[in-house]
Amino acid sequence: MPYQGGSRLPGENSSKIAHLEVLKSPLVKRLVESFEKAPIDEEKSDRGWIPIPKNGTKIKYIYGVDGSVQSINSSISPYSRIAYVKTAIIRIDTFALSRLDKENPHPLILQDIIDKSVACHTTAFPLQNVKITGMSNYDAIRGILFESLKDDAAGMEGKILDTLKWLVFEKWGPNREYLPKFQCPHCLEEVATLPFDAESGNCPGCGKNILITDLFGFHIVMGEDTAPDAIATDYMTIHETLLLLTAIRLVWEDKTKDISKFLFVKDGPLSIRAQYSKLIVPIRNFIEHAKNSGHPIHIIGQEKSGAFFDHLQYIVKDAPEGSMLILQDEYIKSEIQHRPLNGAFYGKDTNFGAKVLLKLNNYHNMVLNIPVRKFKPNPTQEDLIGIEDILATIPEIISYRHEGGLIPIELAHGIVSLSTYPSAHILQLFTEQHQS
Repeated sequence: MPYQGGSRLPGENSSKIAHLEVLKSPLVKRLVESFEKAPIDEEKSDRGWIPIPKNGTKIKYIYGVDGSVQSINSSISPYSRIAYVKTAIIRIDTFALSRLDKENPHPLILQDIIDKSVACHTTAFPLQNVKITGMSNYDAIRGILFESLKDDAAGMEGKILDTLKWLVFEKWGPNREYLPKFQCPHCLEEVATLPFDAESGNCPGCGKNILITDLFGFHIVMGEDTAPDAIATDYMTIHETLLLLTAIRLVWEDKTKDISKFLFVKDGPLSIRAQYSKLIVPIRNFIEHAKNSGHPIHIIGQEKSGAFFDHLQYIVKDAPEGSMLILQDEYIKSEIQHRPLNGAFYGKDTNFGAKVLLKLNNYHNMVLNIPVRKFKPNPTQEDLIGIEDILATIPEIISYRHEGGLIPIELAHGIVSLSTYPSAHILQLFTEQHQS
């Protein structure tokens, strides 16, 4: 690996002639000559693509959610590091979209849509050489997590923390029980819990104060005075999910019978990884409750990069237009993850959406996540909640600015994007100006 550039000296360039030694190697020549291109497996060439259903009803109202994170290093000694997070949700309807030129949308029309229907949230995390007076970073970040979720997103009715409690206490049902036990951030024992609807309390083991946000386990990856960048990234993922669920909760509590008139679109997969996945079970339970109540909820997540996206680009040229491929556990393990077929089912503890590869035509293809009622390693079309209406709506929200682009995600991304330049430079100036 080459040396990276710094503030004084440039980075190290890779050699332009080192490959010549590789080409001269007798071993390399012998090995490459022995390699054969694998023959096409007829079973794999088919793969199981099925026609997109045509019997769905277009959904009128759409919510789009996205987030962005940027870590800033101070140029002033002692060098500090702060992470900024921004998330946003935008609501649009198909009538507003019909006014847009999908190839060159008019900026004033875009601004009009954004001004009337967007809610944003921002926060910041001290990662290194930054502290709050009288507190370790360990406790400071715990407090910031709690206060950030308690903070109202501008324009969003109802706190995100209310949605967290609504989920983990399953307040849509008859449950009035304590939270399942989680690790206490003080004594580190799996004995912490909170009574129904509580935001904070005392650990039954050590008696010290615990917060409802401690159940995520962010403290597991933190040191006393430093924290990894992943803290901010994982918080962003959780907040995006809770922001989407807040929109769902507000519609559900206001007019349950209208919930199926909305499509909720999230940038990225419908999953939460590692110790943060405690939200997955209550999310699945609510989705199943809504379906059983006769009011199915339409949710999709779109993956624009990663292993599933790369695999789609590899196989999509052989797929028929107007088709979809619902990925099965064995297929994911063997064709995408390239790992043994034994072990736990893919996504069993972390996903609340099945993976669906979609090819509308030669120009528009995408990786979607669509919820199922209960976790199924091998879902069918009948298991995908609202698949017909979702696929009837997708053509209405396609963008022609990016391949496979969806307008709700594009609009939300335009609001939250914290690019390396100039956003990062602006944040750095802001950081240094406000640090004492």
